[in-house]
Amino acid sequence: MLIRGFQDADEAEVIRLWQRCGLTRVWNDPAKDIARKRRVQSDLFLVGTIDGAIVASAMVGYEGHRGWVNYLAVDPCHQRQGLASSMMAEAERRLRKLGCPKINLQIRRDNLEAVAFYRSLGFAEDAVVSFGKRLQDDGKELAEDSYGSMAERKP
Repeated sequence: MLIRGFQDADEAEVIRLWQRCGLTRVWNDPAKDIARKRRVQSDLFLVGTIDGAIVASAMVGYEGHRGWVNYLAVDPCHQRQGLASSMMAEAERRLRKLGCPKINLQIRRDNLEAVAFYRSLGFAEDAVVSFGKRLQDDGKELAEDSYGSMAERKP
């Protein structure tokens, strides 16, 4: 796998990858997420290719205190081949080069495979509560369901 920076022509293929991996949610417009990343540290938006096809992605960031990894994805046809580990190794390499002391990431509690994967890389659960506040509406009206999850509101 060749790891390189995201290019504008990659957008549709990356969005399809995220959809195949189950990473998209109605409250996060993936095209808007990509446009936002292209404006901030675009050199830390990585894609992995095999024979020219995008099979992996990682959206990496560093704000001077902590590094973050979002949208780590590997095409289901290429999972369990070490590609996610390679993407994370490259993310860590680039963050170390910037002087980043620690990486944070968030995993949905029900994604037990991702929890196990990150633990295998040396990540540990921090004793924190994750909060979020939406500053921009991505165009979907959302409602909280009885489990506390956000879902698209039906008209």
